[in-house]
Amino acid sequence: MEVTKQAHKAHVLVFPFIGQGHVNPMLQFSKRLAFKGIKPTLITAQYIFKSMQTTTIETQFGPPIQIRSISDGYDDDSGGSHPESIAAYLDSLRVNGAKSLAQLIMRLNDEGDPVQAIIYDGFLPWALDVARQFGLVAGLFFTQSCTVNSIYYHVQRGLIQLPLTGPDLIKVSVPGAPELHPFEAPSFVHTYGSYPFWFDVILGQFSNIDQADWVLCNIFYDMEKEVVDWMAKLWKVRTIGPTVPSYYLDKRLEDDTDYGLHLLKPDKTLCKNWLDSKPKDSVVYVSFGSAAELSNEQFQELARGLKNSDLNFLWVVRESEQAKLPKGIIEENSKQGLVVGWASQLEVLAHEATGCFVTHCGFNSILEALSLGVPVVGVPQWTDQGTNAKFVEDIWGVGVRARVDDKGIVQRKQLEECITEVMEGEKSEEIKKNLSKWKKLAKEAVDVGGSSDKNIDEFVAYLAAC
Repeated sequence: MEVTKQAHKAHVLVFPFIGQGHVNPMLQFSKRLAFKGIKPTLITAQYIFKSMQTTTIETQFGPPIQIRSISDGYDDDSGGSHPESIAAYLDSLRVNGAKSLAQLIMRLNDEGDPVQAIIYDGFLPWALDVARQFGLVAGLFFTQSCTVNSIYYHVQRGLIQLPLTGPDLIKVSVPGAPELHPFEAPSFVHTYGSYPFWFDVILGQFSNIDQADWVLCNIFYDMEKEVVDWMAKLWKVRTIGPTVPSYYLDKRLEDDTDYGLHLLKPDKTLCKNWLDSKPKDSVVYVSFGSAAELSNEQFQELARGLKNSDLNFLWVVRESEQAKLPKGIIEENSKQGLVVGWASQLEVLAHEATGCFVTHCGFNSILEALSLGVPVVGVPQWTDQGTNAKFVEDIWGVGVRARVDDKGIVQRKQLEECITEVMEGEKSEEIKKNLSKWKKLAKEAVDVGGSSDKNIDEFVAYLAAC
């Protein structure tokens, strides 16, 4: 399907932070925009762009998604120009990225393909300044839950004082959200001073949010109604999720079975063949995402817990983490378990052999489990994951959170008990019932006339009128 420049209603730049958990939802939202007749251009860093197999993601339902690059100051990353710290990298991205993004906008304008809007990741608030420089619509995109973002907003505005003291030391509370024990709040809040630079990045999302034209949230309304309603009093908030490929939800976007841009390469054939050989609901799928780094002791306990469960397990361990695995664990468990460097998570979760999901509770992983109806065992590590685990267990009722010992480790026996609980324990039937409800609501939200679909229509109409 060839779409001319005149065929689209508007041209938007979609600018995610570098990281699979940020790229996936914003790329998926780009597909929804293309389906509605908007032309999206996805922005990435030059060094990633150089390694990609394509510069265009074709769609069968609207304009193709072009991929364009900007400079982060480390364009020749493969040549040894790695930044000395994440702080140095993000500072370079801010300085070089703003200049390079402005140059890209001017170049597109000169090519007769003018830009009407920038949809930017909350981690990149300086992109709003570039949008203002050219008089463009500025849409802030949040990749975390509304409760988490509300907590960060309250901290940034001094409405929650850190370190936690007084009543906040007992409960952390924001409007519309359940009260949280401190350990259930984001780690930057309950462990004040941890990862100080990331703390600044997180709070920086709210430095100029009042100037954003739109605030787009990767949830569907029923997930956090009260918090969304409270946020909507401050900003033009719209829920547009879940940003899961259409094949697993409404099926309106033809051939949309995968996110389409992998920073890590999954071993699809090996995983599928192995899962095909296992009975229905018999496999424990274990993955801690693209960024979490577990301790050697935690790897030991996970490995022993999986082995002792006597259940089949598919365990994703990134190559950079595999040295932490107990010696011989792969060989000893070759019949019971499979360890891979990366997997196509959607395909694994959708497979009938998968019975539960042991996860770090990254928000994308939780949205996928909710949308595909897979019970969750939460083993949160840091940032928003503890809050996500709270919702998994107590609010949405789709899983349990594994408890840690005095050293912050989930012991093997605790892991075994949690897996048993969600797969065949007293809570398992209630969890499956709740999953069926949320899976249905997720599909309805993005289908014709659903809450997210209506919100995207409203956004598209606004852009088309610009």
